[in-house]
Amino acid sequence: MTSTETLRRIQIQGVHHITLIGADRQSTIDFWEGVLGMPFVFEQPNLDDPDEGHLYFDPGDGRLITVFTNENRHPDGAAVPEATGSLHHLALTVSDATFWQVAARLDARGVAHSGPVDRGFMDSIYFRDPLGLRLELASYRFTPPEGCRHADVMLEAHRIRVARGDHNIDRAHLADAIEALTERHHRSLSQDRAPRAGY
Repeated sequence: MTSTETLRRIQIQGVHHITLIGADRQSTIDFWEGVLGMPFVFEQPNLDDPDEGHLYFDPGDGRLITVFTNENRHPDGAAVPEATGSLHHLALTVSDATFWQVAARLDARGVAHSGPVDRGFMDSIYFRDPLGLRLELASYRFTPPEGCRHADVMLEAHRIRVARGDHNIDRAHLADAIEALTERHHRSLSQDRAPRAGY
């Protein structure tokens, strides 16, 4: 048995890429670039299977979504099975301005979708890709303070929510989390930064 003193974490620093099994090359490009606007940035053979291509798309943050393609596979919109160990959905970030255009743009393509869903800390819309994978397009309702990340705000908002006994994170928790993070991370000449009437 290994002593816990010899165990060390393998520290992850981000998602490097996500690889999906796709259908043919053109239908893959048509969806990921033609519908979702991700630039098609790189292509090579699948180095583990000479019968497949490997297409790389930029989702907007410099990381990659890659798709294995095969000209003998064709789109099948049947829902991808949702069993233990399966991927439930893939969530992608969109701006608030884009989010409120998504339903109409999916409607124009005849794509069924959930319509906007209120998640408290973000707005979401769900639909399936041409291969039956559930996708979520999500837009945060907040901008983190300078020097902080979305995860920092979520962690702080969670603590506030739990302390108040509230069911889920909502706008008030986010606003208070942003205020707390700003006070902790951004200095001031004032000795007392308590709220004031101001008028």
